[in-house]
Amino acid sequence: MRRPQYQEEEVSQINWQVLKMLWPYLLEFKLRIGFAMLCLILTKVASVYLPFILKDIVDTLDANQADKVYLVPFALIATYGGVRLMIVLFAEIRDTLFGRVTERAIRRIGLKVFQHLHLLDLDFHLNRQTGGLSRDIDRGSSGVSFLMRFMVFNIVPTLIEIAMVITILFVNYGIWFALTTLIAIVCYVSYSIYATEWRTRYIRAANKADSSSNTRAIDSLLNYETVKYFTNEDYEAQAYDHQLAQWEQAKTKNRLSLFALNGGQALIISVAMTVMLGLAAYEVTYGNMTLGDFVLINAFMMQLFIPLNFLGFVYREIKGSLANIEHMFGLLKRQPKVVDVVNADELRVEQANITFNNVDFSYHKDRAIIKKLSFEVKAGQKVAIVGESGSGKSTLVKLLFRFYDVAGGDISIDGQKITQVSQHSLRSHIGIVPQDTVLFNDTLLANVHYGRPSASLDQVNKAIDMAHLREFISALPKGDQTLVGERGLKLSGGEKQRVAIARTILKNPKILIFDEATSSLDSHSEQAILAAISEVAVNRTSLVIAHRLSTIIDADNIIVMNKGEMVEQGTHQALLAKQGAYHKMWLLQQSSH
Repeated sequence: MRRPQYQEEEVSQINWQVLKMLWPYLLEFKLRIGFAMLCLILTKVASVYLPFILKDIVDTLDANQADKVYLVPFALIATYGGVRLMIVLFAEIRDTLFGRVTERAIRRIGLKVFQHLHLLDLDFHLNRQTGGLSRDIDRGSSGVSFLMRFMVFNIVPTLIEIAMVITILFVNYGIWFALTTLIAIVCYVSYSIYATEWRTRYIRAANKADSSSNTRAIDSLLNYETVKYFTNEDYEAQAYDHQLAQWEQAKTKNRLSLFALNGGQALIISVAMTVMLGLAAYEVTYGNMTLGDFVLINAFMMQLFIPLNFLGFVYREIKGSLANIEHMFGLLKRQPKVVDVVNADELRVEQANITFNNVDFSYHKDRAIIKKLSFEVKAGQKVAIVGESGSGKSTLVKLLFRFYDVAGGDISIDGQKITQVSQHSLRSHIGIVPQDTVLFNDTLLANVHYGRPSASLDQVNKAIDMAHLREFISALPKGDQTLVGERGLKLSGGEKQRVAIARTILKNPKILIFDEATSSLDSHSEQAILAAISEVAVNRTSLVIAHRLSTIIDADNIIVMNKGEMVEQGTHQALLAKQGAYHKMWLLQQSSH
């Protein structure tokens, strides 16, 4: 069975509105852009003037040949070299000035997309596919770079040069030279646009295949252990090869369509050059033009069609770049489902009382997860939530962190509804040790320090000691500088959870949540961690999601859930005395031990 692959959004037409989206990012360097535009104009003026110098050199040499006076026009040759140098220098200055603008725009946009992705709700991140998403961002950033560089420095200058050359040809050499040049350019541009539109389907197919193969590879490598568990290396290789085969086929069609495009463009250029040189040769033969004029027209045509030939490539790439940029900006348009209210207050936590009041919630409309749930966690209490898998225990944690908004009822902390305060302030007061701890591919020390980046090294080491990590770290050759690997895969489940506990201890929040915090620990480590948790939880409100009932017998209140509803609550002894659902769970676990 194949896993679903990344789907690329189709873009049938160029959306020039994307340029409006980019404009604000360019306004930061108005003066720099102004100087760059000045250099651009000077470059084109010098480029158009260059063939006239070449004409004068040829005419001078031709006249000297006729008069048998062998004088080399060194001044004209020096001027020709100087103008060529000016063209290069102005172009380099222009590129240097505008390069900073482009790089800053990419930086600003990249940061904005990154921040926005972190603002999007949990539901988006659970459904996204990292490989395809990263390619969208990469291609979008590359598209901004290409668009800024080539549209400003190729299309605009080429249009300026075309206008100047046609005007010069019309004034100096007549209507036929200007008209031939204009017709050739119109045919070239029209064919380029038509052929590019035709081959867009192949570009899109190649991009889609590229994203799909990349997504498949990353997905497989992230799940390396699962692949090994089920000995599915060959299956993964075959699936990846299937994606690469689609990519290969798409690239082949893309290449053939490119051949058709380039061949047609070359034909138009060759015909235009032939006609123009034929006209010039005719005029020279009948004495209406000098040999220098023939060279000038030849130089103009070569000079004009070199960037014009490049214009076809630029148009194709700009079309793709605009589509990629639009797709990246589409991420910015995606609105998070969980947002702060206007002028949201900062959460003020003094007692850390937590209240769930008639809370309803469902991930999908046809299946309720939490139903009319009400309970209170008083300041300093340890409240445990137990129940069978799928009863909604971990969902309560997501609701408290406001990864999702409740469908009905409300949750409040010290009388403040969490929907009325900022998400940042809410989460800053809550620490969690999750059931599945995922670490960054960095050192042990850095992963603990992540709990509070502003903490001192002494505070980090104290958190490590309280989480009983010191003995483990001391036994490692590199100590706390040991790299934990991708997603912490170099550590055992228990070691990762102790890192998570140390990280939460360092955060020092008023409210603590332990979601199956000792589920991966052996009995000895579990007792040590439970002692550390008890020590840390003093004078703090703690909510414990528990599977092992033996870990929460000291809880001030135990809430028993079944299918999203609270069926019992009370202390350990009181619930045993009731001989209800909790009593059955206790007997089942004791008998299994």
